[in-house]
Amino acid sequence: MALPKLSRFDGFPVGRQVSLFAALTVVPVLWAGSVGAQSSPVPGLTTQASPFVVPSALEPQQALPRAPQVKGPRPQVNPSLLPPAATVLPFNDPDLGSPPPLALPVKPAQVRIRELRPLGLDQVETIAEVNNPNLKALAIEVEQAQSQLRAEISRWYPTIQLGASQLPAYSVSQSYRSTPNRNSAIGEPTGYATNSIMAMEAVLRASWDLIDPQRTPRIAAARDRYEKAKNAYLIGLRDLRLQAAEAYFDLQSADEQVRIGQESVRASLVSLRDARSRFQAGVATKLEVLQAETQLARDQQLLTNALTGSGPGGPGLGQADARRQLAALLSLPHDVTPAAKDPSRVVGAWIPSLEESIIAAFAYREELDDILLDISIANSEANSELAASQPLLSIVNTLSASNSYGARYTDFVNGSSEAPPAQNVLGQTNWSVNNAIGLNLSWTLFDGGRARALYRLNKQKANEGRYRFAQRRDQIRVEVERSFFELQRNNLNISTNAQEVLSTRESLRLARLRFQAGVTTQREVVDTQRDLTQAEVRYALAISTYNKSLADLRRRTGLDQIALCPRPSLPDRRPPTPGLESAPVELQPVVPACAASFFRAPMGQASPSR
Repeated sequence: MALPKLSRFDGFPVGRQVSLFAALTVVPVLWAGSVGAQSSPVPGLTTQASPFVVPSALEPQQALPRAPQVKGPRPQVNPSLLPPAATVLPFNDPDLGSPPPLALPVKPAQVRIRELRPLGLDQVETIAEVNNPNLKALAIEVEQAQSQLRAEISRWYPTIQLGASQLPAYSVSQSYRSTPNRNSAIGEPTGYATNSIMAMEAVLRASWDLIDPQRTPRIAAARDRYEKAKNAYLIGLRDLRLQAAEAYFDLQSADEQVRIGQESVRASLVSLRDARSRFQAGVATKLEVLQAETQLARDQQLLTNALTGSGPGGPGLGQADARRQLAALLSLPHDVTPAAKDPSRVVGAWIPSLEESIIAAFAYREELDDILLDISIANSEANSELAASQPLLSIVNTLSASNSYGARYTDFVNGSSEAPPAQNVLGQTNWSVNNAIGLNLSWTLFDGGRARALYRLNKQKANEGRYRFAQRRDQIRVEVERSFFELQRNNLNISTNAQEVLSTRESLRLARLRFQAGVTTQREVVDTQRDLTQAEVRYALAISTYNKSLADLRRRTGLDQIALCPRPSLPDRRPPTPGLESAPVELQPVVPACAASFFRAPMGQASPSR
């Protein structure tokens, strides 16, 4: 049967609460994917044998192919294996865009929350892909690696340099000569001489490495680093989608914890009201009223933890913590806080079997490709170090040209005193053009064994990478198996916890009837109500953990083959709960810590001194 191709988790109904009975209809669907050969009610969902069943006869082990034969010695990124990152915000809403990278708020009003924006899972993933700064940094690293590769490829091309030492140069000189004992007959001159010269000189040099043993290995290493940068981007994109899904499921779980806390407080208020009424009627004791007050305080603490945070050992993040962590992951504006638009419900069922999931992880995980690229880079670096001691032959052509122009002015007097002074202006122009072409050879004949030692060093790194590959391969299989088994365990937990909630809810109804009839005490009602609260908390956590396990398995394998659960038919409004509508949950005032320690002290007891 053909498997449905699903690239993203589907959305959920907007503004609807999922009833427990609607969620129970999902459990047989999920369990059908892990127990024997049952017929699956989900279209496109294939069944497979349980991974815990050991076959009676094992097939003979065949020789496993080597990774370089399967992936290639220098694997390249296949963009079709992963949907590209989104580039446009949902609904083109600029209010959800990330603030500038170097923006820093300096006023309290700039970080005050002004908007609570409901978002679905698809919208959360899209916003994360558009706004997340870490993903943008990884994209820039890909561009850096591409620039480095282009710089290494330029070694195949000649280098042309133009230099000018005098562009132009202007020089002026003046000299004076005096001969006091001059011979009148000969007439030796005496006086001043001035030189003014304008000169220019330029050199054009072209060189080309004809033989460069380091060129090819260095380009190969740069190309492998470029592929590693692209793999790092894809790994970051997969991790970001996993983090966005987990953060959204945590927020849904926190919202469910708040709902459970509110329902528990309402139930405790009803129990306390009944206990006080019976106490005033004289058919109950003060102890029953105190037990109801104690349970109300516990439920109020549960609601407080669900709203603000549970602390160490608690069931999960608080609603405020979950919202702000999701806002930080999405890099939303400082005055916007996200909220879960959809209620917590099971997303779907994992279609591939355990064996198919493992093989898909081996084929699609970029971490294994990175190790193969590390081996290739080490081999290229080894060849580059060895080539450093090999001859380098280059051809060089140098063209130089110079030009000078000037004048010489003289004011000399000859030996005869009657002769007038001589004034001469002599113009000078000089041109010079030289061209030289030749071959340059550079060869390191002896370096003390340095090149050979560095060659062995990089070869040892390549050999180390083989064992790193084996270690990472085994680790990937363990991760897939752990996620697969955890998904099955959470699947069972949903079924058992749902049954526990139904049973405990009925027990609480019967306990209240017995208490109102006077055949039981308030203790039974309080204990049953506490059991119901704990069962609902475990059920909500089971759904959240299952969804996160599904997202984790999707990340570990690189597959998106998920059979979505059928949407339950729900009313537009939440059905009323008899007896709880008249017990609204009031907000508790925030009492300072110094006063809270003795605020509820019994009457007549002295307050602690400061």
